[in-house]
Amino acid sequence: MNEMEISGFVAGVDVGGTFTDLVLVDPETRTMRLAKTPTTPKNQSFGVMQALSEAQADLATLALIVHGTTMTTNAVLERKLARTGLITTDGFRDVLELGRRTRPDPYGMKGVFRPIIPRDLRLEIPERMDADGEVVIPLNEQAMRKACAALIATGCESLVIHFLHSYANPAHELRAAEIAREIWPNDNITIGHALLAESREFERGVTAAVNASVQPLLTRYLDRLRRELEKGGYTNDLLIVNGNGGMVSSRFVAAEAAKTVMSGPASGVMAAAYTGRRAGEPNLITYDMGGTSTDVSLIRDATPAVSGEIEVEYAMPIHLPMVDVRTVGAGGGSIAKVNDAGLLEIGPESAGAVPGPICYGRGGTEPTISDANLILGRLNPKTLFSVESPVSMQTIRDVFAKKIGDPLGLDAEDAAAAVIRIANARMAGATRMVSVSLGIDPRDFALFAFGGAGPLHAVAVARELDIPRVLIPGRPGITNALGCVVADLRHDFVRTLNRPVAALDMAQVHGVLSAQTAEGRALIEKESVVTDRIDALYSADMQFVGQTHLLRVSLPGPDFERETLQSLFETAYFDRFRVHLPEVRANLVNLNTSVVGVRPEIDLSVLIDRTARKAILEEACIETRRVRFGDGWHETPVYRRDQLPENASFIGPAIVEQMDTTVVIEPGDRVTQDRDGNLIVEVWINA
Repeated sequence: MNEMEISGFVAGVDVGGTFTDLVLVDPETRTMRLAKTPTTPKNQSFGVMQALSEAQADLATLALIVHGTTMTTNAVLERKLARTGLITTDGFRDVLELGRRTRPDPYGMKGVFRPIIPRDLRLEIPERMDADGEVVIPLNEQAMRKACAALIATGCESLVIHFLHSYANPAHELRAAEIAREIWPNDNITIGHALLAESREFERGVTAAVNASVQPLLTRYLDRLRRELEKGGYTNDLLIVNGNGGMVSSRFVAAEAAKTVMSGPASGVMAAAYTGRRAGEPNLITYDMGGTSTDVSLIRDATPAVSGEIEVEYAMPIHLPMVDVRTVGAGGGSIAKVNDAGLLEIGPESAGAVPGPICYGRGGTEPTISDANLILGRLNPKTLFSVESPVSMQTIRDVFAKKIGDPLGLDAEDAAAAVIRIANARMAGATRMVSVSLGIDPRDFALFAFGGAGPLHAVAVARELDIPRVLIPGRPGITNALGCVVADLRHDFVRTLNRPVAALDMAQVHGVLSAQTAEGRALIEKESVVTDRIDALYSADMQFVGQTHLLRVSLPGPDFERETLQSLFETAYFDRFRVHLPEVRANLVNLNTSVVGVRPEIDLSVLIDRTARKAILEEACIETRRVRFGDGWHETPVYRRDQLPENASFIGPAIVEQMDTTVVIEPGDRVTQDRDGNLIVEVWINA
């Protein structure tokens, strides 16, 4: 356990596209406070401070704040980036633009691609290493100085140094960085091999370019947030959740800013794995539906799938270990429309936080998924969160009748039902993609539904995929914030060897893994966070000689025999593709180590206020109302989540309302509640 232990309230805060969520928990007294405030896009720190205020957090005595953010993700997707320059090997300035000979649109010669750094800010200098790390052309130091001066003159505030084969020998990149630091006006210098020491110039270059382009933005945001926290009396560390599901101090995170891309989605997946393990459901497909999008991920044996080959958008690969999350543009605020061909479409345009869906009364005029749920009785207009100017139900119906119903020959209710069916189909497709594409049968998993809108649609999506069970946690709408509280410390390392297994120097292999472990342990011990233990996970990215794509293979530890490596790869290959190829030689490309500081357990039963629970189910029913499901309208009981008896059990249809979400239980589905307050839904499949 670390020497610098902390006690008292720990805050987990997640900034989403629509809302900023906060969980404030004291593990010692088993107390918890919650807050949910509108996100402030122009300066996210204001929303964070508002959430802390609503939770009545005493900043002067607060032990720790852990923050998950979508700031860097949004900056990349919206291309609102810092002006960045790149210096590379003579003849290779267009690597970022040439990419992998793919197309933005697979059908037809169309599509637009804009590299993250424009061509006039990509400069070349004489230098060259070969693939074995031998110097072919020495570094021209004078050319390096001139290139830096030229980029500074154009207004660049961030710099990428990206040389050919630097993973094999980083000497030129290291010397170039020394020269750059002599004249560059700030610390925003990204060295390609230091961030990602693996082969593939395009992927390494894009990863470095993303890092440099968001580094100043993240630095400024965290500086603002720290200043606001210090004004309130906060004196402890601020930790940031990385895309791998671990967390790191805000003092160090900007140096590897690209690792925070996918920070928000990753924290939710970590909370899902934590909750599922406690609930006896280690195999989960996570389903996170928020205001602007739906994220889907896979968890096996209570361990989230982590990939080093995430592509945030077309030709935007970030080759850093991140929780493997697939996103589809369908959230509660997704706009429904009838296209020119007369077909109903959902998204990808979203009403976002401002103006938002029509029902939030912030000026929204376009029909959205949230509005459709309201028309169908699934949402209660009296309990909608953060409504500014209430809008009448008739106004919403009129919009649906005019913009959706009239072109399709439907009334307002049928138009709303059509919107829900199309949205569910899209989200089922994303869920199918993350499972079937990996050779996984979704029927062998449970669906973990969270996000503000996830429990509204989860049962329908599960039925679409024949998934037998849905797990709905105690606080679905703030699960990402909970993930910040339960997240472990984690550092990931990658080293390229790119050698046939038969030709490997096994002493070198063992030495690389041991060195990565030691570095990870040292980094975790620098953090002022309590850990129960430090674990290390080992893997290798492998392929058959002559192949392009990689397969990740789990390793038993830092020491193993050559024959073990070959056998593990052949087994993993057969498990994935059902093919034996014993005559083809295996190749080891990358060695990977993940060092994890495991934090103490938190009792999730505190998410539900036990004092509000009723003795019998009928006492938790606050009303009945007409709700439309797939087979028509039903008089449906509406329950308060925190009033459900501890051993609650009932059969749908039902609506369960709580502060952060609404749960829809369809006719025939059976619901039970476990000791942590999770709702377990047994989905009735009509064979």
